[in-house]
Amino acid sequence: MAPVSKVRNIAIIAHVDHGKTTLVDCLLRQAGTKQTLDRVMDSNDLERERGITILSKVTTIVYNGYKINIVDTPGHADFGGEVERILSMVDGVALLVDASEGVMTQTKFVLNKALQQNLRPLVVFNKVDRPSSRIDEVDSEILDLFMNLGANDQQMSYPMVFASAKQGWATGAREVCDQAIAQGQIPTENADMAALLDLIVDHVPPPTVQRDLPFAMLVTQLDSNPYLGKCYVGRVHQGIVRVGDRLHALDPETGEPTEINKVTKILVKSGTDEFSVEEAGAGEIVTMTGLQQAGVNSTLCDPSIQKPLPFIPVDPPTISMTFSVNDSPLGGQEGTQLTSNMIRDRLLFEAANNVALKIVESKSKESFEVCGRGELQLGILIESMRREGFELTISPPKVIFTRGPSASGNNPNSGPLLEPIEEVTIDIDPEHSGTVIDKLSKRKAELKQFTEVGNKTRLIFECPTRGLLGYAAEFKNDTHGTGVLNHVFARYEPHRGDLNRERKPALVSMAGGTITGYALNMLEPRGKLFVTPGAKTYMGMIVGEYNRDGADLEVNPTKAKQLTNHRAAGKDDAVRLTPVKPLVLEDVIAYVNQDEAIEVTPKSIRLRKAVLDPNRRKQMKSRGPV
Repeated sequence: MAPVSKVRNIAIIAHVDHGKTTLVDCLLRQAGTKQTLDRVMDSNDLERERGITILSKVTTIVYNGYKINIVDTPGHADFGGEVERILSMVDGVALLVDASEGVMTQTKFVLNKALQQNLRPLVVFNKVDRPSSRIDEVDSEILDLFMNLGANDQQMSYPMVFASAKQGWATGAREVCDQAIAQGQIPTENADMAALLDLIVDHVPPPTVQRDLPFAMLVTQLDSNPYLGKCYVGRVHQGIVRVGDRLHALDPETGEPTEINKVTKILVKSGTDEFSVEEAGAGEIVTMTGLQQAGVNSTLCDPSIQKPLPFIPVDPPTISMTFSVNDSPLGGQEGTQLTSNMIRDRLLFEAANNVALKIVESKSKESFEVCGRGELQLGILIESMRREGFELTISPPKVIFTRGPSASGNNPNSGPLLEPIEEVTIDIDPEHSGTVIDKLSKRKAELKQFTEVGNKTRLIFECPTRGLLGYAAEFKNDTHGTGVLNHVFARYEPHRGDLNRERKPALVSMAGGTITGYALNMLEPRGKLFVTPGAKTYMGMIVGEYNRDGADLEVNPTKAKQLTNHRAAGKDDAVRLTPVKPLVLEDVIAYVNQDEAIEVTPKSIRLRKAVLDPNRRKQMKSRGPV
């Protein structure tokens, strides 16, 4: 157990793709940790595939006798709940900023959360070795950001370090940094990360804790182990815990004890490895096992303590999607987790681990409304579930509205309708700015800032969350894949009026069976196809996008070529179809209309009508919108 004075707890916070995980990799490598892969902190398969951090990770390095606990946090706004929780574990933050991109939407979000917790930040300029780096301009942006967020005098006196995590060096001397940039090589002095580690030791205060009090710890993360059961990760708030101690878990809302049990294991990190220890003291970040009923934000403590520890509330969810059993004609053929009870248990497990998610069960117990921060967060959950063998029917995303106080102030929830507003930051080539401004203006966005950043144009909008639903794919097409779009929740504002979502009608299958190349060849002139020959279809499944405006078109993609003696005597032309781009979950979530649904299985992603029978759809349309 390390002395409190030798412990440093720090979180690395930044915008997505500014280099947090690469920096931690570099620190681990230089601290002597054995590793064979890059992005060792991203242990989840989806994290490695997408190159993003989804779950916060804790690691420990020992430097000059100091035990430094480092937390790698997500950079995407959809996973902001992870950032908010993790800040209760640390005593300082390293704000990582790309020296080329500068301050972005998520930079503001994560720094604001850190300043609200009265944490002392240090600033790391990363990627300074790039030719496009603009250190002086970004330095001014950071100073303005601290002032706008109301940082106190102590927080304003933040130290700075200049680094290239990819090349593995950091320096606090600007002249050394400028020399390295000019020569295009690693500096001869300060050719490692010692400058950053020294800054962490000197600038981040040791935990302000007392080890002579009864033990208490706030659970900030849950994990599970097939051998150990539930694992609880958190920072020891006070006291000392030993293997065999009896603890009880206090509910964060009611303060009532949920169970009492013995501690069976105490685990601490060293690099990427985990080791069992006999005891841990206040200020240390540990993993404990033995209890089974506690959740995130629960307090694990000595039975003499009756009051739970305070926890950081997270921002409210802004969108929701409904998860239900796959009821399509092809349901049950590819998955193993098929029932509503299985879906319910999995969603409740996810909500217990992720406080940014909220699950609402329907009265029929057959469907579940999942509320979250954004399309990416819910898309990651759906992708994880399909890989686990689930089959699901997913509704289109809906924005969560609320109501403000009434004019009289007597009823807090009977006033005007409010909707979530997001701050959107876009970096694009100048020739695309007109198109983007026009498209977002139609989605009720307001342009707040227009600046030139290097050879790019930066646009900052305030846009309703519902205006951003389905826009990502359209933005990618409009900018030919060269644009960068980021957004973060800002606040609730009065509803800005109806939106006209422009989307082409669908080609809807009127028959079930096997799709034929002959039928698709006849359908290609009608629009863009989503399916290939040999695939299965059913009545009500969407097989493509109609290229005309108006109503959906009912088609038969299973139609086969008539075989006769007359045809057999001649030579048939071979069917040549345009290659079909496979449906990607995030694109489908953005594309789906309100009268449609997404069918998700371990092997397939399909679009379908919510009501499969065309006659029923016509009846419902005549009565009003679905």
